Amino acid sequence: MEKVADAVKELPLSGQRLARLKTAVAESTMNAMEHGNRYDPEVPVRIQVWLLKERLLVRVIDRGSGPLSSPRGKGPDLEAKLQESQTARGWGVFLIERMVDEVRVSGNPDHHTVELVVRLDAGKDAT
Repeated sequence: MEKVADAVKELPLSGQRLARLKTAVAESTMNAMEHGNRYDPEVPVRIQVWLLKERLLVRVIDRGSGPLSSPRGKGPDLEAKLQESQTARGWGVFLIERMVDEVRVSGNPDHHTVELVVRLDAGKDAT
């Protein structure tokens, strides 16, 4: 999270948008470590940062197979979580989708990739 923040420090991102990007990167990385690599310290999670014209693209790549649930799927059931009929966990993808302008999820039998897209001109809370 901090390495990505350092890599993009010269870009025109407000403090709030940078904080949201850091949250999305951290959540995506934790998901990759847990679900993709099963916390195996011998299996790395790769993070790539790309500047594409007016967009910033951050890729989080793990060794899992196939994509997770599709972006903008149904969010967590707050009532069920408050009643403890569902685990308190399971907010990651829901949160990630709300922190950046676009989330793309892809995968194949060898790896799983989450792409986080942030528009540099404007976007969520571009103040």
